[in-house]
Amino acid sequence: MTQSGQNSLNSGDVKETREVVQDEFSGLNLTEMGGRVGFKGIFDNTFVLGVTCFATLGGFLFGYDQGVVSNVLAIESFGAAFPKIYMDSNLKGWFVSTLLLAAWFGSLLNGPICDKIGRKRNIMGNIVIFLIGGALQTGATAEKHLFIGRAIAGLAVGALTHVVPMYLAEISSANIRGALVALQQLSITLGVDWIAYGTSHIGGTRCAPGVAYTGPLLNGSPTFDPYTDVPAGGCTGQKQASWRVPIGIQLFPALLLGIGMAFMPYSPRWLTERGRDDEALQTLSSLRRKPLNDLTVRYEFLEIKAELRYSREITALKYPNASKFQRFINNYIALMSTWPKFKRLAVGCLTMFYQQFIAIIYYAPTIFGQLGLNPNTTSLLATGLYGILNTLGTLPAIMLLDSVGRRPLLMSGALGCFVALLIVGSLIAAFGDDWPVHPSAGRAAIAFVYFYGVNFAYSWAPIGWVLPSEVFPLHLRSTGISITTSCTWMSNFIIGLVSPRMLAQIGHGGTYFFFAAFAILAFLSALFFYPETKGKTLEEMDAAFGDVTSEQEKQHMERICRELGLPSKALLSA
Repeated sequence: MTQSGQNSLNSGDVKETREVVQDEFSGLNLTEMGGRVGFKGIFDNTFVLGVTCFATLGGFLFGYDQGVVSNVLAIESFGAAFPKIYMDSNLKGWFVSTLLLAAWFGSLLNGPICDKIGRKRNIMGNIVIFLIGGALQTGATAEKHLFIGRAIAGLAVGALTHVVPMYLAEISSANIRGALVALQQLSITLGVDWIAYGTSHIGGTRCAPGVAYTGPLLNGSPTFDPYTDVPAGGCTGQKQASWRVPIGIQLFPALLLGIGMAFMPYSPRWLTERGRDDEALQTLSSLRRKPLNDLTVRYEFLEIKAELRYSREITALKYPNASKFQRFINNYIALMSTWPKFKRLAVGCLTMFYQQFIAIIYYAPTIFGQLGLNPNTTSLLATGLYGILNTLGTLPAIMLLDSVGRRPLLMSGALGCFVALLIVGSLIAAFGDDWPVHPSAGRAAIAFVYFYGVNFAYSWAPIGWVLPSEVFPLHLRSTGISITTSCTWMSNFIIGLVSPRMLAQIGHGGTYFFFAAFAILAFLSALFFYPETKGKTLEEMDAAFGDVTSEQEKQHMERICRELGLPSKALLSA
């Protein structure tokens, strides 16, 4: 498209809009005009719902690894192939955390790349990287193959968890944005834990059924030791397919996502940022399923134009002679230059931090094993049931985020997690040394682990993706979300690294008290620090965070709104 074609809306369509419908814009509310709110509203636009469900396959890849890796680590044939990883809690922690550390780096690296090539092409490129890493893990014959494969896949997973929620937020309308982005979490939870449970039965659940266990005692019974309990020729029962199949299956949804994204729309906000106005308006019209001259489509497009023009003009006034590299650095500086912008960054980072520091999912089979369940079968089954509850628990978020709001769900979820973790820790402290003598206490502890899972699933798990994706202005969005996403991965890395050691060495429920303390901190943060963002367009977040504060800045925004034909208070009174 030529430059004149790209900018034709400035002289043509935008001018026409300003002359014809300027008065009609007064009093227009995009949330009200957008249709039904939340869960009901997502079915009013099946096109956007379909694009969202497809794009959230990127979240499925993260969730798949998160759930499957804990089960693979408990499979005996995996232990026979990689005994060091199976027996050494420190190496096991690094096995999990290699992907997390690489994802942290990938999410930070992806910010400027995503701005340059766009959300759509960024997703497609990272799928190629993920396929390489997944193939290395599936065919691994040495520990180095596993670690290299997880590092490569981690780069892609980190990038995908950065770009997919941002893409979903930018194609969504304000009345259903929370529900659509929350589908990312639903995709993360779907079916993850059952795959490894089913494949763990290929050839049986034991490496060598005829060989007695000689490993460390767990609840008074010896466990599998791959150094002494594996026959000379390898496992005679459970097959290597029991762990290779669940690792390899992830390649198929990744391939589907990579091919399918070629047919998905670009983000209209990214197109506007790149000066492709005609294409942006056409895409917005397609996403809203309304004609180009529809009042709400034009209004939303002009809001995007106004917010982008304001940020660029203010930045140009502050840094008139900045080079490309200086502008790149200024994006990071700008996020800490004023309290409103820093508050956006703090809300996003804290949300991602708490999402991980009140989470106990990674070593679910180990946790259920500590509560008296058989580590080979029953604990994997219990983990699968946990996965079902985790999935079902996400549904209230999809239904309520855009009607009840973000803050009430965050506060109630944090309190529920705190109570559950406190009770589980107390039960372990009182009865954990001898569960067989106290079966009722063991069942109660398991029940409260499930209760914890439900509370986490409708609150911090999905909203951890929603809030950071919607609070930043367009020119800082990719940079801001890359930082908040890196927070979740760094927090995830720390938890993944220390959790095995904590579960193995901190007795008397201390691990659960540790997580409970962060749950109460999360409640206090949501209560006193978080603003409510439900029902606001992405362009109205400046007003929600008080980001246009000086009289000069307000006058500047009012002038831009008038020139574009928007009501003078369109973006100042959200």
